[in-house]
Amino acid sequence: MSISPFAASRRTVLRAAGAGAVALGLAGCKSAVDEQKSGGAGASGAPKKGGTLQIGSLTDFTPALLFTQNSFTALHRLVFNTLTAYDKDLKPQPQLAKSWQVAPDGTSVTFQLREGVKFHSGRPFTADDVVFAINNIKDPKRSAQLRATAAVVSDITVLSPTELTLKLAHPVSNLFDLFEFLIITDKDSVEDAVAGKKLIGTGPFVFKGWTPGASLSFTKNPEYFVPDRPYFDGVEIRIIPQADSLLAALRGKQIQLAVGLSGRDLAPIKSDDQFTIQQYDTGTGAVYVGANVGVKPLDDKRVRQAISFAVNRDRILQQALSGYGLASSAPWPKSSPAYSDATAKRYPYDPDRAKALLAEAGVPSLDLPLAFLSTAPAIAQMVQFDLQQVGIKTTLEPLDPAKFQAQLIGQTMPALWTGSHGFAQVHPSTLAVSAYPFNEAKNTSKFSDARYTEIVQRAWNQVDPDSPVAKAAVQDLSEVLLDQQFVIDLVVLANLYAGTGNLQGVAQTQFTDLVLDDAYLA
Repeated sequence: MSISPFAASRRTVLRAAGAGAVALGLAGCKSAVDEQKSGGAGASGAPKKGGTLQIGSLTDFTPALLFTQNSFTALHRLVFNTLTAYDKDLKPQPQLAKSWQVAPDGTSVTFQLREGVKFHSGRPFTADDVVFAINNIKDPKRSAQLRATAAVVSDITVLSPTELTLKLAHPVSNLFDLFEFLIITDKDSVEDAVAGKKLIGTGPFVFKGWTPGASLSFTKNPEYFVPDRPYFDGVEIRIIPQADSLLAALRGKQIQLAVGLSGRDLAPIKSDDQFTIQQYDTGTGAVYVGANVGVKPLDDKRVRQAISFAVNRDRILQQALSGYGLASSAPWPKSSPAYSDATAKRYPYDPDRAKALLAEAGVPSLDLPLAFLSTAPAIAQMVQFDLQQVGIKTTLEPLDPAKFQAQLIGQTMPALWTGSHGFAQVHPSTLAVSAYPFNEAKNTSKFSDARYTEIVQRAWNQVDPDSPVAKAAVQDLSEVLLDQQFVIDLVVLANLYAGTGNLQGVAQTQFTDLVLDDAYLA
């Protein structure tokens, strides 16, 4: 079923969150309690308080990327909160904002904020902190993917310490994507935050320290605004950059939660009742091949289309991801208003068609570099094999996560690369104005096209994303992406967490940030 993230309810005053505050940890996420394997320990009874949760993460914290969506998802919602958070139906729910009103013409929004919220430093949270947060991610040095949406906020009027009005230069269809994405940080220590020295938010856990390449530690926030949360006294995140070592740590019960493992990595415990593999089906990312159109002959879309026909998506899904996900030519998960079976199946595996397109373009053989994230070699190797079958030889170039992200942002990727992108799980226009591979103003592929720009702007500048005009623009966006193939989507990912059977209440936001407000060990 297609679900619009902006139902009519967003344009009215939403309920004050007092009665719903206990459930706030689940806002914008699915709980592992609801979807655990049958027979898991602790499935019933009252949550247990205390203890320290041990987490293993495949990737390390990169402080300079604090204000971006990136591969390290374990920190943001431990330390910070956002103004709003999507529920499972992509409808915004209160978090630091308790209610709001959007103007009928979509050019302003007024927020009423929670009273009595404090930063971990003891300083009260006020409307001035929201002003700072918005201006902060407008700053190009933050590299925030939703900077373009934040830039539409042309003026802010603080009405009181707990109320403010944002004036927009024009309506945008993805306004609440911004408020889901925007972490509220302490304005007095933000430079220490991006240096990894001090992280001060309003969230359930207080940051204690980071040892690069080794670990991060957090303790319970005793003044968290959600009553009786969190349950854990603390959280420790261990950085374990090898997938087999991370899985071994989980199997040996040295950690209770593993973050960043693929379906293939988790295959050895798939049938083991001691562990729970939690699958989130909101399509929190997609695996793709990126093509640098500044490198000939990738400037010819026929060559890019040939690559799309050459790759066996179903094999990648089954062998690299153990069936977790959706083989698709388009970036959209099934929950997206942009999803259709036709777009998902636009590029079936067809090596003969790929060879014909290459011949038509006058390049029956090629030799190109293929960069990939060093922590995820399997998909790159499969792409390399498939391309070899149609006459495209590739040389694999591994990049560590920090370098991969830097080259993605800096437009310095080689001819081809494999990776994963987010932002297809929220409003479709967010993908094209925010995700580095797709951004119509400046993307990693160096792709620029007047029609693409016109379609993206038309999809983005809508008051009502459910209107016929808006829906037509979203359909046009899918079509231009499938035609141009500067981003060659392969599989829409199902985000996975693996935990011990007694770990309950783990959740995530739409931007894949780990939520532990309601988590406990039974």
